[in-house]
Amino acid sequence: MPDLLILFLAACGTALATGLGAIPVWFLGHRAAALTPFLLGIAAGVMGIASIFGLLIPAAEEGSVWEVLGGLFVGGVLLGVARRRLRPEAAFMGRRGPGARTSALVFAVLFVHSLPEGLAVGTAYASDRAGLGLFVIVAIAIQNVPEGTSVAIPMEVAGFGRARQFWAAVGTSAPQPVGAVAAYLAVEQVSALLPFSFAFAAGAMLSLIAAEMLPQAYADRRRWLGPSVGLAAGATVMLLLDLALGV
Repeated sequence: MPDLLILFLAACGTALATGLGAIPVWFLGHRAAALTPFLLGIAAGVMGIASIFGLLIPAAEEGSVWEVLGGLFVGGVLLGVARRRLRPEAAFMGRRGPGARTSALVFAVLFVHSLPEGLAVGTAYASDRAGLGLFVIVAIAIQNVPEGTSVAIPMEVAGFGRARQFWAAVGTSAPQPVGAVAAYLAVEQVSALLPFSFAFAAGAMLSLIAAEMLPQAYADRRRWLGPSVGLAAGATVMLLLDLALGV
């Protein structure tokens, strides 16, 4: 099977993993909202380790300081511009009201940031480093699950059914296969892009953690234990995966 097809199917798998996050909401209902800080902590821990060990360190080993710094800067700026231009509508999937607007906002934010995740998958897969592609793919799939939960929670409040919650969660990750294929083709054509592409994806993902995930997780400063435990758990899982794959 051609490598490009394998990559595309793997990226589709990471997108489908987002839908798994909706399943706990079906059983917990409104109570699932209480898990959001913990789940955001897990996602931040997973993405942080994946960004550093799976992208930033390989970028530093294969490129110059300026390539790494340039990639980090451009990746961070891209995410910042996307967040500023984000203007969610009050209606979402035929419904209006506070719950629907929150659902639209969460969907839009996750949809925008999933493209850099796809770029990370494609860049890692295009490299010759043993185990790196699998490491990043697994990392993105794991952190997509709590993101799916964060999509389903406001939709549950707004009265959306289970099927819509699941496919809306998957839809937030739709850009991942596109970004993965685009990054893979770019790196395959111009191998010199690899260090910059690694750093670019890392910059976008680290900016997402700093600007979106951690502020939301620690919004209630009195409840810092949940997100902290999630952060530690997500980081530990990815460090163990890193050791197992020998990245």
